[in-house]
Amino acid sequence: MKLKLIFCLLAFVGAFTFVNAQEDISKLDKNFAVQKVGNLDVVYKDALSEPFVLEGFPFRKKGEPLRRLPSYIKPEDISNGVYHLANHTSGGVIRFRTDSPYLTIRAIIGHRKISMGHMPATGSSGFDLMADKDTYIKTVNPMHYKREIPEPLEVLMTKNNPKTMRDYTLYLPLYNSVKSIEIGFAPSAKVEAPTPHKVKKPIVFYGSSITHGACASRTSLPYTALVCRDVDAPMVNLGFSGNAKGEPKMAELIASLDMSVFVYDYDYNAPTAEHLAKTHEPFFKIIRKAQPNLPIIMLSRVSHAIDERANIVKQTYENAKKAGDKNVWFIDGRDLFKDLPFALLTVDHCHPNDLGFYLMYKNVMPAIKEALKKSK
Repeated sequence: MKLKLIFCLLAFVGAFTFVNAQEDISKLDKNFAVQKVGNLDVVYKDALSEPFVLEGFPFRKKGEPLRRLPSYIKPEDISNGVYHLANHTSGGVIRFRTDSPYLTIRAIIGHRKISMGHMPATGSSGFDLMADKDTYIKTVNPMHYKREIPEPLEVLMTKNNPKTMRDYTLYLPLYNSVKSIEIGFAPSAKVEAPTPHKVKKPIVFYGSSITHGACASRTSLPYTALVCRDVDAPMVNLGFSGNAKGEPKMAELIASLDMSVFVYDYDYNAPTAEHLAKTHEPFFKIIRKAQPNLPIIMLSRVSHAIDERANIVKQTYENAKKAGDKNVWFIDGRDLFKDLPFALLTVDHCHPNDLGFYLMYKNVMPAIKEALKKSK
């Protein structure tokens, strides 16, 4: 009888211990730790790990920092400017699916002091959250923090959501780096991988500050993001403000990517027309040699345009067509702003504002859609 009682007591203690371990699993797995954000219970998850899908960093290996170029690239391989600008998370997005009634983010930003006088901090250093395809949820505005972003930056993004599964896309800063990023959910919420894109391979963009995102007021509003959201394709933004000069090494890196369409425009950053003429067609040929059937769209500049430079870009296109290339398009950048007075479309006679980016998107889309039809 005593032995039976001892066994019962041991079984009870074991069950009690198991239940407590179940209830306090956060001690075993920090992904289950419940924290307070305001009056909400929040469980944070590392947004750079599964089931989240990170896009816009095609060369990144798991565990590496968020850089738009391979970790092995050195300044002397490209240029000092491109090397440093690769840390900017322009074009980076995090996608996921959840039924959480509220969402928060907690991030550590590379540069905490904001000093871009001609571009809103919401675009340079903020975050944009979109739901499903194009439902706008919230923008993180770093200017709320008196020009110095807190570390970590923690923000409630949305609450009172219907308890149904939705796809979310978080757009990362255009002109800042992100050292870490977590997304917070209700403790009972489901978190899953997002619905796959309709277009499986990314559209890759290479170019100047306009490609980089200047001067969009929000991170989801450069024409590159508008294009990819419209056709539901992954985006890779290789815009390098002031430093995209058509280097052969950059063409080689781009040529190594598996993509649906390539769009390039570095007219602005070519220091002279002679430089543009010397580099534009060789840049194209490096990519074309590696990918004979890749759809390639060439743009000339949208502002401060002159015939000489537009004709250089067009000549690359015409030479390709004469050689039998059926997968090239040329867009005269001056046509992208044709629908409205130029005075309405930039912040400084050069960089598009949101309206300017919208016009770029609308007028680039016919070529994008044609190119996607030919994409394999």
